[in-house]
Amino acid sequence: MSFAAGILLSHAIRLEAWHVALGIGLAICLRLAWRRVRLPSILLTFLLGGVLIDILNRPGRAPEIDASSRETVLLDGCVVEPTVFNQDHDQFTLELARHARVRVTLTTKDGETPPDLPYGKAVEIEGRVRKTRNFQNPGGFDYVAWSARKNIYWTASARSADSVKLLPGACGSSFNRAIFALRTAALRRIEAMYAHDPYATGMMESILIGDTTKIEKIWTENFRRTGTFHALVISGLHIMVLATALLFLLRILFVGELPALAITTAITWIYVLIAGWNPPAVRAAGGFTMYMIGRYFYRERRILNLLAFVGLVYLALDPGELFEAGFQLSFLSVAAIAVLAGPILEKTTGRYRPALPRITETRRDLRLDPRAAQFRIELRLLAETFSYYLKLPAHWLLSAMTGTLRVIFFIFDIAVVSTVMQIGLALPMAIYFHRVSFSGLSANVIIVPLLSLVVPIGFLAIFTGWPFVAHFAGWLLMLSEKVAHWHVRWEPDIRIPDPPLWLSIAFSAAILGLAFTMRRSRAWRWSAIAVAAGLFALVVIYPFPPKVTPGSLELTAIDVGQGDSLLIAFPNGKLMLVDGGGVLAFGHKVKPKLDIGEDVVSPYLWTRSISHLDVVVATHAHEDHTGGLGAILDNFHPPELWTGANTDEPLWRELSRHAAARGVKIVSMRGGRAFDFGGARIEVLSPPEDYLPNDTPKNNDSLAFRVTYGEHSFLLTGDMEKPMENRLIADDKPLRADVLKVGHHGSKTSSSDLFLDAVQPRFAIISNGFENSFGHPNRDVLDRLEAHHASVLRTDTVGLITIRSDGKNLSVSRFADSAPHP
Repeated sequence: MSFAAGILLSHAIRLEAWHVALGIGLAICLRLAWRRVRLPSILLTFLLGGVLIDILNRPGRAPEIDASSRETVLLDGCVVEPTVFNQDHDQFTLELARHARVRVTLTTKDGETPPDLPYGKAVEIEGRVRKTRNFQNPGGFDYVAWSARKNIYWTASARSADSVKLLPGACGSSFNRAIFALRTAALRRIEAMYAHDPYATGMMESILIGDTTKIEKIWTENFRRTGTFHALVISGLHIMVLATALLFLLRILFVGELPALAITTAITWIYVLIAGWNPPAVRAAGGFTMYMIGRYFYRERRILNLLAFVGLVYLALDPGELFEAGFQLSFLSVAAIAVLAGPILEKTTGRYRPALPRITETRRDLRLDPRAAQFRIELRLLAETFSYYLKLPAHWLLSAMTGTLRVIFFIFDIAVVSTVMQIGLALPMAIYFHRVSFSGLSANVIIVPLLSLVVPIGFLAIFTGWPFVAHFAGWLLMLSEKVAHWHVRWEPDIRIPDPPLWLSIAFSAAILGLAFTMRRSRAWRWSAIAVAAGLFALVVIYPFPPKVTPGSLELTAIDVGQGDSLLIAFPNGKLMLVDGGGVLAFGHKVKPKLDIGEDVVSPYLWTRSISHLDVVVATHAHEDHTGGLGAILDNFHPPELWTGANTDEPLWRELSRHAAARGVKIVSMRGGRAFDFGGARIEVLSPPEDYLPNDTPKNNDSLAFRVTYGEHSFLLTGDMEKPMENRLIADDKPLRADVLKVGHHGSKTSSSDLFLDAVQPRFAIISNGFENSFGHPNRDVLDRLEAHHASVLRTDTVGLITIRSDGKNLSVSRFADSAPHP
């Protein structure tokens, strides 16, 4: 804990390495000179050691490519992540130089097959390169830092497979080439075994090999909601199951205990390499290695010591792991089992489990704890009694009783561990995933053993190729899904906003206090349980109001890249979200993994303590506006969905399905409606009453409306284009507004001079993607806005934009003004 605190301190205070080294020297001298300060000096040494390690591992200056995003360049390098690890084989990672990688996406033409690029292939590509970039919103995922940890600093797009040229020779390391060959062979075998079952293929590749690229989000939703998703990805559980199966196999083959442990450890590390050096698997393999070393020296097994040692080694090699959700969840889960579940199990099943092995051997009773010995005697007496009445052999009945007790103890242990993990991980689960599962208490009892069986059976199928073994593993997977689906029916559909800082600190302190009382203070145990339970209820119920300014009208443009998503907070506290962003596929055969509504818009709303929306607006059925609204309806349960003109096409049908599933009323808005809402006045301007949509969605389908509060008006136009702008002018609609959400992301198809004359905006908000391929905003549009003396605010340059009105004064804030600078 001191070492981790030092890493945190290094991020809070900028220190130089020689300052810290001097402090470590003074701490050591203090320890040598004054024996009474042994523990404080040791803790201080580890604290400063954490600071020093973090300083020495600080990233240097990011590499640069001398080219703009609109410039086509030639890149040559080595394939370090092959195309086989992508669903359509149209992506790969190229290493241009040491610690400088680019993620390449091929846009293949119809009928064109992407090239098969294995690890170690030297290639040259022609394409456009962009730096990795974050969405500029509070609470957003730091994709730039995450990519940099993988040495990826750019993304590149190539127009076709012809843009990739194979170069002579090989590159990379021979060792990695062999590992990737094994991994690729395993993937090919899984694809062959489940050739006509995409679900089984994707899930098996994730469970066994750690490749999640073929998994559809909808397949894992039930596992996420029941808190069993951890069983689908390679983690410590998989390492434990694999090691146990290997040890069992080696022992029945009469291999000695220590040689069996050594062989199992070696195979475990090979598996970790084949599985892509997955961090949780690496940590688990490290723990198992330490366990083996401890057994060799006949050391007593203490899980906290093992956990602490692995944590120290891991953080010393990579201090940045401390800030990774996976690292925190892995160590917190094991710590929770050790300090909370351990004492419970020791006082329950732990007292009686030693009584079950070789129960017929009476001489063994003398070497056991008195309670366990008494339990053995009572079981034998009970078996003899049943034998007398049932006329069955006593040893049969005794075997049946001990087998039944083993199952009962196993279920009880899993239930206790699952309950403890749900409580112990409630805070990080709420912060990172905004969920706390209740059905997971029973779902884990069933699903974890089922998916644990999938691991050894799945590997048996890979090595043997036996179809019936593969089918059995697939059946276990299907059964797990059915169990998760059944539990979801009873799982409360709750998403939790970010807990307040004071609650996070208080809950963490309560868990530490509970862990202490479980071991040391029986008198305070129930008080600690009550405090932890009360704070846990606050985390889940979340009785805190949204962070809005009462008596003000707020318009916030969320940075969703090339798309729109606007939050309106009304003076009386009602909340409206206009559009939810989305990702334009541009010819990709599969839907992008990124869900703007779930991964960008929702996290921002949760940072504002928003758990409910009063209205959601879908201006028109284009992917960059409504693609993320399905997740918004699921997460925030609005009673109404307002729409413009819509056609019966797949995107709208999908959104309607979400609305129907959540009981959301769909309200079609047309021009001419005016009403009071949330303490302000709303005037619907477009589409007109007589407007008829085409067979496919168009920009002029957009719902456009004006919101007025006091002396100020905000005009929102969706993607409305010049023909509709002219129609509104001709119909003499009220267009004057202080704030204009510029139509169609600043395209030349919108914002005519006549329209801007009618609006006369003081502020013009443009929501568009950074260096987008459309060239938005158009230079002529910017010139026209400047000529009309409008202050232009763009999400691509300043990030999230907020404008507030108290009815008399306007205030503006931008993410770029508050974001930390390196």
